[in-house]
Order: sequence, then C-alpha cells, then structure tokens
Amino acid sequence: MRDFHLPGRSAVYATNGMCATSHPLAAKVAVQMLEEGGNAVDAAIAGAVLLGLLEPQMTGIGGDCFALIKPAGSEDIVGLNGSGRAPAALSAEALRAEGHKDMPLYGSPHSVTLPGAIDAFDRMMNDYGTMGLARVLAPSIRYFEEGAPVAPRVSSDWAASQGNLSGRARDLFMVNGAAPRPGQMFRAEGQAEVLRRIAAEGRKGFYEGEVAEDMVASLQAMGGVHTMDDFAAVACDYVDPISGTYQGAELVELPPNGQGATAILMANILEQFDVASLDPWGAKRAHLEAEAAKLAYDARNRFIADPDKADVKLAHMLSDDTAKALAKLIDPERAMTSATEISEAVHKDTIYITVVDKNRMAVSLIYSIFHSFGSGLASDKFGINFQNRGAGFTLDAGHPNEAAGGKRPMHTIIPAMLKEDGRVTMPFGVMGGAYQPNGHVRFLSNLRDFGMTSQAAIDGPRCFGAMGAMDIENGYDRSVWDKLTAMGHRCKTPQTAIGGAQSIWIGENGVLVGASDPRKDGCALGY
Repeated sequence: MRDFHLPGRSAVYATNGMCATSHPLAAKVAVQMLEEGGNAVDAAIAGAVLLGLLEPQMTGIGGDCFALIKPAGSEDIVGLNGSGRAPAALSAEALRAEGHKDMPLYGSPHSVTLPGAIDAFDRMMNDYGTMGLARVLAPSIRYFEEGAPVAPRVSSDWAASQGNLSGRARDLFMVNGAAPRPGQMFRAEGQAEVLRRIAAEGRKGFYEGEVAEDMVASLQAMGGVHTMDDFAAVACDYVDPISGTYQGAELVELPPNGQGATAILMANILEQFDVASLDPWGAKRAHLEAEAAKLAYDARNRFIADPDKADVKLAHMLSDDTAKALAKLIDPERAMTSATEISEAVHKDTIYITVVDKNRMAVSLIYSIFHSFGSGLASDKFGINFQNRGAGFTLDAGHPNEAAGGKRPMHTIIPAMLKEDGRVTMPFGVMGGAYQPNGHVRFLSNLRDFGMTSQAAIDGPRCFGAMGAMDIENGYDRSVWDKLTAMGHRCKTPQTAIGGAQSIWIGENGVLVGASDPRKDGCALGY
C-alpha cells in the first residue's frame, strides 16, 4: 500500500468493466461503450480512435496498430498484426542511389508505409465486436468535429515536436500558427469526415474511393511511390502470440515484425540473476537491467524483421540457452559499450489502451504513427497525418530488415498480457518506442521480484540504458547516478519522462484493478 502522506495515485477498483489509457476522455468514451452494452473490442476501438484527436502527435488513422484479444469464456489469446507494408514500388537500392544511408525520418514520403490500423479495427469489429463501427465511431466523429481541449502532457509533447511538421500538416496541426497551450481547443474536421465514411462503409471508406485518392495524390505529389492498388491491398493478419516465463508468470507478446521477442529474451537473461535481492531503485539493479537490455536489443537489431520476407531466427531469440549464454557476458560491476550501433530509427511516440468487460473479454491494444507526428506530412484534403513507420527499415543491403516493397518494417509497438497458472490475469502495455521491451520487463520484475502493486510498479522511477547513454528519471537518488557513472555508464536526464504504462488486473474474486501512468494525462476508469 502506498504512503498516503506522499503524492501519488490510487489504483481504480470496479467489477463490471474498465479501461486504462493515456487520456481521460478516451477512457470515458470506452467505459461509456461498455455501459451501453458493448464489449471490450467495441470499447477499445472507440477509445483508440478518439486518441487520434486527443494525442495527435502520438497516433491517428494514418498509423498502425497491434492487438491481443482474450475472448470471453476463454483463456486463449488471439494476436492481430495491423501493421502496414511498404508500397510495392519502394526500393532500398533506389534510395541508396539517391545518397541515403538511412531511411528518411521526417518530411519524406519514403518513410510512409501503408496505414494498417483502420483495416485492423474493421476486422476486429467484424470478428469480435458487437456494436458496429457506426455506433463505436460516433463519439470520435463528434469530438473531431467540435474539438477537445489539449491536455498538459500533450501540449508539452506538441511544442517539443512541432518542428517535425511540414507543408499541409503544419497548417492542420498548429493552432494559430503555434503549438496549442493546455486547455486550448483542437479539432480535425477533415478527419471527422473520413470517420463518417468509415462508419458507413467500413474499411472500403478509407482504402478506396475519395479518401484513398486524397492520400495517394498527396504522397505522389511529394515524390512517393504509393498507388491506389497499394491502399486497396492493405490487410491485417491474425498471428499466434509468443510467450516466455519470468518468476512463474507467463509474458505473452506478439511475434515479429514487432519487438515482443526482445522483452522475452531480456526477461530470460535477467532470470539468470537474483534480481529480487537488489534494491529496486538502486544502482545495481539499474546496471543489470541496462546490460541485459543491451544484449536483448542487439539480438533485436540483427534478427527482427517481417517473417514473411526474412529468416527472423525467433527460436534462437526465445531459447533459454541463448539467454544463459548472453547472461554470462554481463559484468556486474562494469558497463559494456553499446552492443551495436544501429541505423534503424527508434523513438518514443505511441498510445496504449486496455479494456476488460463484464464478461472478462480483455483487449490489449497499441496504436501509433511512430515518431512524434509521424512523418510530419498530411494528406491535402482530409488532413490524414501519415506515419513514418518505414523509418524502422534499414538500408543495409542484405539485412533481414532491409527496406523493400510489400514488406513490413521492424515495429516497436508491442501490447502484452500476463498469464498465471493458465489464467489471463493482466492486459498491460508500456508506451515508449524502443523502451517498450525494457518497460515490459521492468513492470513485470516490479510485480514478481519486489511484490509491488500494479500502480506502484508503474509509478516507480525508470532508467533506460540500451541505446547508448543511460537515461535516468528524476525519481532516482543522485547517489544512484554517481554509482552508475562510476560503473562506466554515460548518464543523462531524458527530455521527457520515460514511457507511459497502463494495466488492468483481473482478480479471481471478480474485481478489476486499473493502473495508469502519472507520466501521461490519462487514468483508469471503471463502473
């Protein structure tokens, strides 16, 4: 139990249904769907789509999504990969010939992969939803049309990333020429019209006809190779989840092209050590975690790619023998140098939403445009912000994740669930781009090694040392910083807090316990 003398937040308890996400209005709309008789899929889609207005720097209908779904009355978990592919004519060789050494990040149509989220939402609704897209999208259509006040963390992120916007996107996503202040209204009437068409026609209203023509014409005018055929061919895939165990809990993730296997490998490495004997907020745990992350992320960078196009070596990444061999490389007193210098772009922008309904269907869903405001580009007529997920490709010739037409890039967004004794006990996610696998393992270790409640496990200070310098949040004591520096870590304070997490514990007694990260504007709500 937390010390009520100190700042903090309590977990949220309810029995009928619950949502936890990064903005209160999205959580409210999701719970409203549950109260009106919808299920967890209905609610998750309703809340997620609205987040495209409430946190437009994080997500939107021009992006991708991944989901884990536990149907009511079952402990099985279904995986859905809603990530889009590169346009058929994309060529790494052509980009190298133009002088590119890495995939472009901002202001380039070459980083824009096909948006997969709307197709995935349509498929989820048809296969698992009950209310239909028209009813589920109605609250978002109203908010997109009328606007919503900008929340404090969103305003801060917006101001920090406004330089990523260019052209039409800068006109659409600035308010009176500037990033909006907290409480200032933001609306997106063009996207409201797109949502109306999706509500009426399903995926066809987005991937065909006038909306698709707007996206294709806009991208081609900027030099993109996207075609109407590319958009019409977008299709999500059901996939079998992968899993690994840590201290008796089963961590369930999606397979590649996402980076979920990285979290499992990192957990397997850490299980070779007595983490529970360490100070949870001390230098030794931070060091050990950083070293395990470096090794797991090195494997990610070498192997994770589109499994339809490359040999991912998934069995090698999930092997206990691999974890044991890597664990032996860790010096408990000294930091290794970065395991690999990579060119693939990684960053920290996405949203996560989890919903559990009265019948205990559970959804763990993550929805993103990758970098803040994605490519920084938008379609001319409807104002659809394009993701830059293609920046997750490499231009290294022969690499499994080399950019190619019709291929999915390595993805950072990963929803998760925990199972214990065969029962799904918690859908959860940790936003934060590259940090996400590390965040999953930190959250799981807080629960299992240190017996923290889910809210305490989210609230605790974070550090991240897999990508070069060691980012250390202000919640750590300065002495920890000094000890890590002495171990050889290059420590720095990150520009913003690291990541953002949400979770819902499904108790055997019928009680749901929602936890939400104070690093974001959101909350857990139940009824």
